[in-house]
Amino acid sequence: MSSKTKIVVLRMKEIIYTAIFIGLGLLLIALLLIMFRPGRKTQSASAPAAAGISYLPGMYSSTLTLGSQAVNVEVTVDSTQITSVTCRPLSDSIETMYPLLSSSASHLSEQIVSTQSLENLSFESGSQYTSQALLNVIHTALAKAIL
Repeated sequence: MSSKTKIVVLRMKEIIYTAIFIGLGLLLIALLLIMFRPGRKTQSASAPAAAGISYLPGMYSSTLTLGSQAVNVEVTVDSTQITSVTCRPLSDSIETMYPLLSSSASHLSEQIVSTQSLENLSFESGSQYTSQALLNVIHTALAKAIL
């Protein structure tokens, strides 16, 4: 038996590139594991029923600007719960230019009063952007009421 000696020639540049790519691959895998690990749920401050948030009773408003007109969104609260959410004034010109505003506001108001939360609300089909704009303004008004 004759043994043949094999000589492998590796260039230093190839070794360095391989080490860099392996390091980047491990870093990417670690980052993905950190980002998508299960069991990390944080509770938002806008979930008053679960968080036990108390309010300063009263009516708080915030303004939604639509084009050149403003709509006041009023949130009425007592010491422990949200009692109503209304939009004022809804003039004929606003209702004509933004037909989904009135229905979106009443749909969101019903959900917010029944769930006492601004989280996990369902939007009517076709009015996601209108509902999200209203929800942002409602959140701003409600933030004024939190003690």
